[in-house]
Amino acid sequence: MKIAITGGTGFVGSRLAQRLAADGHDVVVIGRTVRTSGLPANVRLVRAEITDAVALAAAFEGCDAVAHCAGINREIGGQTYARIHVEGTRAVVEASRAAGVEHLVMLSFLRARPNGPTEYHRTKWQAEELVRGSGLIWTILKAGVIYGRGDHMLDHLSHAFFTFPMFGLVGLHDRPVRPVAVDDVARVLEAAVTGDTRLADRTVAVLGPEEMPLGEAVLRVARVTGRRPLFVRLPIWTHLLIGCVAELLMRVPLVSLAQVRILQEGVTVAAPAADDLPADLTPRTAFSEAIIRAGLPPAGGFGRADLRWCIR
Repeated sequence: MKIAITGGTGFVGSRLAQRLAADGHDVVVIGRTVRTSGLPANVRLVRAEITDAVALAAAFEGCDAVAHCAGINREIGGQTYARIHVEGTRAVVEASRAAGVEHLVMLSFLRARPNGPTEYHRTKWQAEELVRGSGLIWTILKAGVIYGRGDHMLDHLSHAFFTFPMFGLVGLHDRPVRPVAVDDVARVLEAAVTGDTRLADRTVAVLGPEEMPLGEAVLRVARVTGRRPLFVRLPIWTHLLIGCVAELLMRVPLVSLAQVRILQEGVTVAAPAADDLPADLTPRTAFSEAIIRAGLPPAGGFGRADLRWCIR
């Protein structure tokens, strides 16, 4: 099969590209910036804006399916939630129709809903609705907190532990999470884009096998890094302030405003309700010390290169 991936140079998209290429599929990776690092040599790389339906249609030509993995977790300049999530998905749908694509698979967020607490939640929901109304065969994956090498969880927690002597836990009351390994998410995406009929025209929840308090997940990462910062619970307004500063100063924020709201309500139950995955596709990778260690970046704290105004 020939399959295109929007956001294909990103965290989840690149894992999907690797799986598909290894299984003998032709893969078209689409991104705003095209980098070959970490991608198989036989994958075709296309540079295109997610809102450019004409360029996307050309990239999708001859594809059997499209995996729509493009998205952002903070706004910067013209990269707004409305533009990337809504206008971008509208362009992906239009391009898929124009190119004769049969199946559109979207990676969304577990708590995306029309009355969500942030524009992130609400625009992700609008994007889901565009996919459901596309007239194509569709699948939507509502994923929880995804972790692995190159993520925003293990990567940023690790750097924070090496940078700050104190670490603030979100909220005065712990909320539950079910971390899901990126390779498990990529496996479900691969099943969907390669035609698993059990996933056709369905919205499915993709969650890790273990539910735990957020604080426990953070402590597990700290133990693996060997760091022992002072952990304190801070009210939500404090984290919102940290998120605001981080979005202003950092290339990839330590935590974004949307992420604070996400963690504030917990990430274990789909809203609205979604279908369960078939048993053989249900994630089984435990959030264990071995898996955490494999996903950690090289030891070290944040530096000048993490600041937005620094030239690389």
